[in-house]
Amino acid sequence: MLLRHIRYLLAVVEQGNFTRAAEALYVSQPTLSQQIRQLEEMLGVQLLDRSGRVVRATDAGEAYIAYARRALRELEAGQRAIHDVRDLARGTLRLAMTPSLTSYLAGPLIARFNASYPGIALQVIEKTLDAIETALAADQVDLGLAFSQVRSLEISSRPLFVEKLCVVVGLTHPLAQRPAATALAASELGQQSLALLSSDFATRTFVDAYLQQQGISPKIAIEANTISAIVEIVRRGGVATILPDAIAREHPGLQEIQLNPALPHRTVSLLWRKDSYQSAAAKAFAELAGSLAAAG
Repeated sequence: MLLRHIRYLLAVVEQGNFTRAAEALYVSQPTLSQQIRQLEEMLGVQLLDRSGRVVRATDAGEAYIAYARRALRELEAGQRAIHDVRDLARGTLRLAMTPSLTSYLAGPLIARFNASYPGIALQVIEKTLDAIETALAADQVDLGLAFSQVRSLEISSRPLFVEKLCVVVGLTHPLAQRPAATALAASELGQQSLALLSSDFATRTFVDAYLQQQGISPKIAIEANTISAIVEIVRRGGVATILPDAIAREHPGLQEIQLNPALPHRTVSLLWRKDSYQSAAAKAFAELAGSLAAAG
């Protein structure tokens, strides 16, 4: 009974309106109002401020809702625990990855996992590091693959491998004709027309910090918000970019160029919510990710 009341309360707060909440819950508005009143009577406080055009939680309501959301997350985790099958014959795994990792790591890692555990339904979501932290804390995903600069105290991480960034060009670019052992000086990079990821990417923030440290004013000819677009532009055009060297190795039309001084390396890590229930599928994926990383 109480669980239904909580779900109704959260729906009203999220919708800000009894009518829209009733529609979302497929119940009548009088029924919804009655259930919320019952909950308020059980708790002995007013949870909702109904005086304005938008229904809002009272101070007491805000305090209660914080605990209610946490309780629902734990109950849903409990349901997954009940249905968890230890032999991995069935189940689900919700995985979030940063865009740069999906471009070269998702394919081999997920193919290996699917081949080993075909009964596990895998949901892969591409998100930024901040969004992955938020999704893990809200129990929207089970595991994350991202970089180690985790800021939330709710998130645990385990290093997997070190990712190296480098200059990447197409095979017809003048830089591709240089001897492989010849590194590109940072000052020379400032003379190149660049196609870079947009500023909402962690990779771009990393690149900008390097350029600033080297005193380089980059000639940014193109910005794009997908790695696939950058790859195609660089592969076909006369511009260079900076991406993980693994992406260059994945595409035969690209060539990596070493920088001097080199860009700092960054650590790719497996992320999860502290003290959260880890299903057999999540544990199997974590073990597989660790073994692939160790194999290089």
